[in-house]
Amino acid sequence: NILLLLSCFVVPSSGQAATPEKPILSLHPPWTTIFKGEKVTLRCDGYHPLLLELRPISTLWYLGHLLLPSYKKSIEVHTPGVYRCQTRGAPVSDPIHLSVSNDWLILQVPYAAVFEGEPLVMRCRGWYDKIVYKLHYYHDGQPVRYFHSSANYTVPQARASDSGHYQCSGTMRIPVESAPMFSAKVAVTVQELFQAPVLRVIGRVEARGGAFGGVVLRCETRLHPQKRDTPLQFAFYKYSRPVRRYDWDAEYTVPEPEVEELESYWCEAATATRSVRKRSPWLQLPGRGSPLDLASTTAPDPGNQPLSFRKPPVSRSVPSVPSVPNVTSAGPQFPAGGAPTAGPPACAPPTPLQQTAGALKPDVALLLREMQLLQGLLSRVVLELKETQPLPGHRVETPTSHSAVSQGTPETTTVES
Repeated sequence: NILLLLSCFVVPSSGQAATPEKPILSLHPPWTTIFKGEKVTLRCDGYHPLLLELRPISTLWYLGHLLLPSYKKSIEVHTPGVYRCQTRGAPVSDPIHLSVSNDWLILQVPYAAVFEGEPLVMRCRGWYDKIVYKLHYYHDGQPVRYFHSSANYTVPQARASDSGHYQCSGTMRIPVESAPMFSAKVAVTVQELFQAPVLRVIGRVEARGGAFGGVVLRCETRLHPQKRDTPLQFAFYKYSRPVRRYDWDAEYTVPEPEVEELESYWCEAATATRSVRKRSPWLQLPGRGSPLDLASTTAPDPGNQPLSFRKPPVSRSVPSVPSVPNVTSAGPQFPAGGAPTAGPPACAPPTPLQQTAGALKPDVALLLREMQLLQGLLSRVVLELKETQPLPGHRVETPTSHSAVSQGTPETTTVES
């Protein structure tokens, strides 16, 4: 009866066994690199079912794939390797990688993950705590901070750009001041606290009487699994003007008069202290055949048009091309309205390619006109060449002077039979 009573605390009413979470493995002091001969303490805090309280609680420890001969909640270790722990009925914890160095200088970084907005602390430590002079810290090979003697390097609010390889250098008096010595490089990764938000349309609001009352927007993001309890606040903007300042609500209703300008909206998500702030892209409207149209999510009645939040398209007229006088009388003439046009019918919506070509219409029309003029000139030359050929049995007389020929009047020839 006692066992049955205790089992009620570990099995939910649905009848399915509860899935316990991983135990949390911690390191004290919180540095993943130590000197040879030093020891650190590992502690395993995790899930322990009430049913097991009747017997001593046991914890399993692993070094790599080797099971260690200890069942306490904390152990002291000095061997390098990857450590994990496990409590009864729970999965294995996340690993901690311990490094042991025999160098004069080591760079120590935290064992736990560092997230955006949190402080990143590292220290350059001399052999058995000897003072390090002329201390430099490097990030990806570039110096970032200098100290006269031993001091920690701290980034107050870490960012993703702070990830990379860190190193330190300095001198020690052993017993006289040594040449500059360098630590091994250590990789540091700043974890993303939450993803960049995305602004989406989730529905519309109906006013009294069934009239359209506005559109509901939601600022969506996702927290890191280890930080899923972190509270976030949201703000909404139209262009660069805030329409709602930071609040816990991730939704905002755009009033009906401003619905036609939905694409000018974006949002921002931030922590309560504003240590991490991320903005969304401009609102993208999915819909019918165009990424910028948003149709109603409900099927329209046969007699009604689907709801659209876009302004009606504005017709684009092509500027008229100034007429060029035709200086030739010969050559083919295009009838009015017979010249080919480069635009779509007025009833068809222009495609992006046609919109781009529309800007070039004046130049194309002018080019066609020039081609007509050139064709007329070529036709005139051909006719003149044909007329100057003598026919059999005929004598051709040509004018003795061509200087009196007026511009625009074709030359004449006299043919005697």
